[in-house]
Amino acid sequence: MKHSKVGALMTSDVVRAEYGTPFKEVALLLAEHRISGLPVVDDDEKVLGVISETDLMTRQADAPGPPEPHHRFHWHGWTPGSRSRRTKARSRTAGRLMSSPAITVHSDATVAEAARVMARRRVERLPVVDDEERLVGIVTRRDLLQVFLRPDPEIAASVRNDVLVRALWLTPYSVDVDVHEGVVTLTGQLERRSECAMAVEMCRQTDGVVAVVDHLTHRFDDSWRRPDEPTPEAITGNWLRRL
Repeated sequence: MKHSKVGALMTSDVVRAEYGTPFKEVALLLAEHRISGLPVVDDDEKVLGVISETDLMTRQADAPGPPEPHHRFHWHGWTPGSRSRRTKARSRTAGRLMSSPAITVHSDATVAEAARVMARRRVERLPVVDDEERLVGIVTRRDLLQVFLRPDPEIAASVRNDVLVRALWLTPYSVDVDVHEGVVTLTGQLERRSECAMAVEMCRQTDGVVAVVDHLTHRFDDSWRRPDEPTPEAITGNWLRRL
C-alpha cells in the first residue's frame, strides 16, 4: 500500500539557529516567523537539538522577582531535571538552551510513522533529515493532520485500487466502497472470512481514513483453519511485499 511520506508534507525553508546564536536572536526568530520552536544545527547542517518557547520561558522564569518569605526548611530539589532547568535558566546561547539529542524523522518515513514518534515522545515538531542526517525540512502536527483533508473520492479510489485490486486481487467494484467525510463503508460479500478482516484492517491504514464501517459478509468461515496453515496476517504480509 502507498502512504504519504513526510517529505511531501514538510516545510523545506526551515528557520534554524546555530549553536552560538544568542538568546535574544533566537527569541526574535520565533517572534518574526510566528513559530513555537526551531532546530539548532552545526556547520554541516546536522541537527544538534531543538529550542522551543518552553526553553526560553525557563530562562525568563529565572529572572529576579520580589523576595519570598523565609522558610525554616526548604527543599532545593537537586534532581537531574532541576539541574537541567537551572542550566537552561542561565544559558545565553542556542546551544545551551536547546533540548538534545534532537528527535528527528527521515523524509521517506510515512505520515503514520512520524505521528507515532510525535505521540510517543510528546513533541509538536520533528526536524526532517536526509540519509546523511542533514536537515532538509521540518514537520509539525498541523502538517500531519493535512492527510485527513484528502478528498473522499480520492480515498475511495485508493481503497479500490490498493486494497481490493492490488492487495486482495479482487475486481475494483466487487465490494461497494462508500466514503463520507473520511468514513469508509464496505458493503458486499467476499469468499472467506479472513479476506473481510484484511479488507477492513487495510482500509483503516489508508491515508485519510477516519474510520471503517464493516458491512461485509463471507461465503466460507476459515477461522477454524489448521495450525499449520498461514494466518491472515502472514498472507497480508506476503501480498504487501509483492506490491
